[in-house]
Amino acid sequence: MTNKEFAEILEKRTTQFAIQIINLSASLPHTTESLVVKNQLTKSGTSIGANYREANRSRSKKDFKNKIKICLGEASETEYWLEIIEEINWINKNKIDFIRKEIKEFMAIFTSIANKL
Repeated sequence: MTNKEFAEILEKRTTQFAIQIINLSASLPHTTESLVVKNQLTKSGTSIGANYREANRSRSKKDFKNKIKICLGEASETEYWLEIIEEINWINKNKIDFIRKEIKEFMAIFTSIANKL
């Protein structure tokens, strides 16, 4: 698989992930407290793909690496909010297992990319 093919697959994957995050966020309870978490989760979870897309259109290796590190940071933040949601029991653990697995894979991928540059 070429770098370009990998990038296209990962772009699609991060887009699908953003949709899953939006759907998860929409299913959270409608309380004052959950609104804060919903907003943070949606912002960090959807920005992973947006920043990855920007990285693929960067002007230099340094710019690419910086944007990949932003993706990693957003993925880490998303994982944090998912942990909070799980600990509070706002969503059944089985409902977010796939999303938690996907975020861990994104973190591994972005870490690997950043370390290779």
